[in-house]
Amino acid sequence: MVCILCSALGYLILGVSTSVFLVALARVPAGIFKHTHSISRAVLSDLVAEKERPLVLGKFNTASTAGFILGPMVGGYLTELDGGFYLTAFICFFVFILNAGLVWLLPWGEVKLNMTENGWQVGKSHRLVGKTNSEVPEDAHPEPTASGGTAWWLPWMEVLQTLRRLKSLLFSELRDIFLVRLLMSMAAMLYYSNFVLALEERFEVRPKISGYLLGYSSTLGALAGFAMGPLMWWYNDNCHTMLLHSNTLTCLLLVLYSMACTMSIVVFASTLLSFSTSIGRTCITDLQLTMGGGAQASGTLIGIGQSVTAVGQILAPLLSGVAQEVSPCGPPILGAMLASVAIMIMSVNRLHHGGNAPAKSKSE
Repeated sequence: MVCILCSALGYLILGVSTSVFLVALARVPAGIFKHTHSISRAVLSDLVAEKERPLVLGKFNTASTAGFILGPMVGGYLTELDGGFYLTAFICFFVFILNAGLVWLLPWGEVKLNMTENGWQVGKSHRLVGKTNSEVPEDAHPEPTASGGTAWWLPWMEVLQTLRRLKSLLFSELRDIFLVRLLMSMAAMLYYSNFVLALEERFEVRPKISGYLLGYSSTLGALAGFAMGPLMWWYNDNCHTMLLHSNTLTCLLLVLYSMACTMSIVVFASTLLSFSTSIGRTCITDLQLTMGGGAQASGTLIGIGQSVTAVGQILAPLLSGVAQEVSPCGPPILGAMLASVAIMIMSVNRLHHGGNAPAKSKSE
C-alpha cells in the first residue's frame, strides 16, 4: 500500500508540474517506491508451494508483459493529444489509486492463514532469514524498557541486521546465481539496446518495421509464460537444468542473429529469443528463491535480484555503444560472450546447485 500510494503521489505531482524542477521532483517518489512488481513476486512466492512457483511466476510474467505491451501503445496515443502528457500522468495516478483499492479489498486474513498452514511464519520471523523462533538470538527480540516501551536504538539494530543479512546473501553460494543473472540481463540488453539501429544499418529496415518486430517478440514473450507448466513436467521440476538450457539457447541465438544475412533469419532468431529469455527470467527467480530460503527470504532475495538486473541495465548501454562503434554486429556478439560465461559458471556448479532437484520433486 505504501509503495502504490507513494507512486500515485509521484504521478500526481507530474500531472500538475509547471517546471522542470517539479518534473524532477515527481520522479523521486516514483523511483523510490515504484517496485510493486517485485513485491507482487514476493507475495506470490509466499502463497504458493515451491513446486508450483515457476508456473505461477510464469503466468505473472505473462500478465506483466501484456501491460508493458499495452502501456506504450496507449501512452503514445494519449501523448499526441492536446495536453496529452498531463492527461497520461493523471491516468497513471488514478490507475495506482485503483490498484490501492484492489489491494485493500484482498482477503489478507485468509492469505496469512494459508501461509501459516503451509508451514511459513508470518510477521517478525521474516526479519531473520532462515531462522525459526527457537534459533533467533535473544538480543534480536525487543526488550521492554522501564517505561513499558522499546529502546530507541532497536530499530537501528534491525537495520544493521538487515544489512548483515544482505551481505551474507551476496557472499553466499547465491553469488553464482546473482552473477549469472547479471550476465544474462546484460546479454539480453545488448541485443535489445541497438536492435532498431542495427537493422537499419544492416538491412535498411525502417524503424516502424523494427518496432513491429519488437512488439511481435514482446507478445511471444508474454505467451511463453503459459509454457512453464509443460516445461516443468518435461524437466522433472529441475529449474537449474531448464535455466542452463535456456541460457545456452539464448547464447546460440545471439550468435545466429549477429551472423544473419537475411531478415527471415532475424525474425527466426527473435522469435526463439523471446521464449528463451522469458523462460530464463522465470527460472532464475525461482532458483534464487529455492536456494536462498524460500518464502522466509522472498522479499530480500527478489529485491537483490532486481538490483542486480538494474546494474546490468545500466552497464549494457555503455558496452553496447562501444561495441556498436566497432561493428553493427558487435553488441549481440558481446552478449553471446557474456552468456557463454554464464553458461560456464552454471556448468561448473551444476552438481552443487541442481543435483537434488529431481529427487526433491519425487519426494514431494
